[in-house]
Amino acid sequence: MINKDFEILAPAGSFQTFKAVIEAGADAIYVGGAKFGARAYADNFSQEELLEALDYAHLRNKKVYLTVNTLLKNDEINNKLYDYLLPFYERGLDAVLVQDFGALNYIHKAFPDLPIHTSTQMTVTGIEGVKFLQKYGVTRVVMARETSLPEMKRIHEETGMELEAFVHGALCYCYSGQCLFSSLLGGRSGNRGRCAQPCRLPYTTLDSKGKVLLKDSYILSMKDMCGINNLKELKDSGVYSLKIEGRMKKPEYAAGVVSFYRKYVDSMESVTNYDFESIKALGNRCGFTDSYYHKHNSSDMITYEKPNFAVGDESFASEISSKYVDKETKLPITGFCELNAGKNSFFTVQCQNYVYTETGDVIDIAQKKPLIKEDVIKRLSKTGDTSFFFEELDISMDDNIFIPNGALNELRRNALNGIKNQILKEYFRSSEKCSKLTIKNSEAAQNIIDKCNAIYSASIETKEQLDEVCNSSIVSRVYIDWNRYSLASFEKELSVDINLCLSKNKEMYIILPAICRDTTYRFILSNIEALSNANLAGFLVKNYEELSLCLNYFSNKKIVLDHNLYTYNNYAVESFDKLGIFLNTMPLELNSKEIARRDNKNTEMIIYGYYPLMTSAQCVHKNSLKCDKCKQVTYLKDRYNKLFPVKNHCNECYNVIYNTVPTLLLNDINKIQSNNVYNFRLMFTVEDSKQTKEILSYFENPSLKRNGEYTNGHYKRGIE
Repeated sequence: MINKDFEILAPAGSFQTFKAVIEAGADAIYVGGAKFGARAYADNFSQEELLEALDYAHLRNKKVYLTVNTLLKNDEINNKLYDYLLPFYERGLDAVLVQDFGALNYIHKAFPDLPIHTSTQMTVTGIEGVKFLQKYGVTRVVMARETSLPEMKRIHEETGMELEAFVHGALCYCYSGQCLFSSLLGGRSGNRGRCAQPCRLPYTTLDSKGKVLLKDSYILSMKDMCGINNLKELKDSGVYSLKIEGRMKKPEYAAGVVSFYRKYVDSMESVTNYDFESIKALGNRCGFTDSYYHKHNSSDMITYEKPNFAVGDESFASEISSKYVDKETKLPITGFCELNAGKNSFFTVQCQNYVYTETGDVIDIAQKKPLIKEDVIKRLSKTGDTSFFFEELDISMDDNIFIPNGALNELRRNALNGIKNQILKEYFRSSEKCSKLTIKNSEAAQNIIDKCNAIYSASIETKEQLDEVCNSSIVSRVYIDWNRYSLASFEKELSVDINLCLSKNKEMYIILPAICRDTTYRFILSNIEALSNANLAGFLVKNYEELSLCLNYFSNKKIVLDHNLYTYNNYAVESFDKLGIFLNTMPLELNSKEIARRDNKNTEMIIYGYYPLMTSAQCVHKNSLKCDKCKQVTYLKDRYNKLFPVKNHCNECYNVIYNTVPTLLLNDINKIQSNNVYNFRLMFTVEDSKQTKEILSYFENPSLKRNGEYTNGHYKRGIE
């Protein structure tokens, strides 16, 4: 008996894997097409293959979800997305997985009947994020891998949202959707499906004084996830869909993993040691972990050793292959054929509750050799490469009739095609409700706004940085990081900073945490009155949970979206603008040409700072030494002796890894302004007082000689 309390969701990077996981017992399959998928280097499906895959799955009562889980540029969302999705929509695509907020809104309006699942790339970790996305037609949320079972339980209970959780496969070190490591180091963006996995390389960890803590360790490499021992807990937590990672993996791996989850989902028994070792033999990276279900982070989740994906006994993989790969279970059908002289032939085929009757030509009386019943049965039984086989076939026929073999073959082909279409037509959709949307041409609108002077803001994380910024003649807005404050004396410390900023004629904003987990959510809720009444201009938000909280509880404050609430395309810009957002932040991966085509009227751009490469629930300092809950800077040294600063934000327990050199775009300000960008941010993170003052002086007096090494980020090159 198949357990319908869960959906086993399998990956497929090729049609061969697609068929194999269905054979192994998957209820649904997620695939990438020719465009917009987060696994650009998988085989992926052509349009023809995906249409065939949809029919193949639907005939077997399986679902297919298409990944549209990259960030889309203007040309892609304006000129390609609709035409790409339309044939799949009409064929009955069961859902799309989406990362881009603009694409989410576009699909919801252009294809109103198409279910939308948010990708884990949207980094949804809490109740408010789910509530926010429910308003945009989202029918399922794929939880961030870091979310615990108790957190998922509360989310499901308070929102009723259908939840999907990863149960097996590779783990990213970074919160998915919050990684620019591969992008900024090599131009291969995870947000565009092209991650080069620099997290799988060795790094030496040093403390703030340069002392080596760990040498050449795989400190950023995570073990693989395995949640097969947590099925009862997942069920109790309200999780419906069990997601297996692996669109880049071989068919034997995907099918093998699915087969074990099928076995234990249906039985809900404890996993035997033999089966657990067999799952390991299919492939793992230094063993398995299920720790995120139970705790925030842990050193036992890190590989430390060389993180090869190791496969066990090849004979076991061969056994899996022979059982599931290149196999095809066909659907049983019954048939009844009536052949009477002088009348039309009739062939009725039934599959489950579906019935189809094909009418053939009028049957002739035999002039020489009449048809033999056994020959008719043999010819009509040939189902060939269709998805059916005859479980039962009855023939009623006169003795003295003749039908050409070609006519019998055609009768059979038409009957089998007819029953196929009879089943599939329940999935097919009309495009009557669909409409291709257009986005205004930003290039034509660039001169609408009157040219004005640059407006500078600064984001800070320390008291020393704040003092320097408050003394600056050019900074008018100050963003102060939440983690600067002790939660025990939050209101008192906040008041001191507000008074300082106001005394220097600066607007003050709080930078809310990079990730909003349950403890952060509860703390903000408990301090709504204090935050509302504080003389704050507003909040800089980095995730959908905080955006929702601000929209619902702080209508008297301005909202600024940070760069990681991505606005790659004008549809995303427009969608956020409709919420009353004060400013969005230019995504860090757009180049100058893409910026020129973007709607920038309400945009702020970071033109100085150490760009964040990763935000992680893991802690480099803790996993290298110990957890002492002391805010500090640790460093990662790569094989080229480049140093990457790492800050541990202990209030909310997350790490941010920064680029080895800061970005500085001072020389490009005039060109950037020509694209209607007039709000510029200086982002201070690891700088001391002297460094902060020096950077401010460059903007106050651009003719000054600049010291140190800087990068242009993606402004010149961009990403594919």
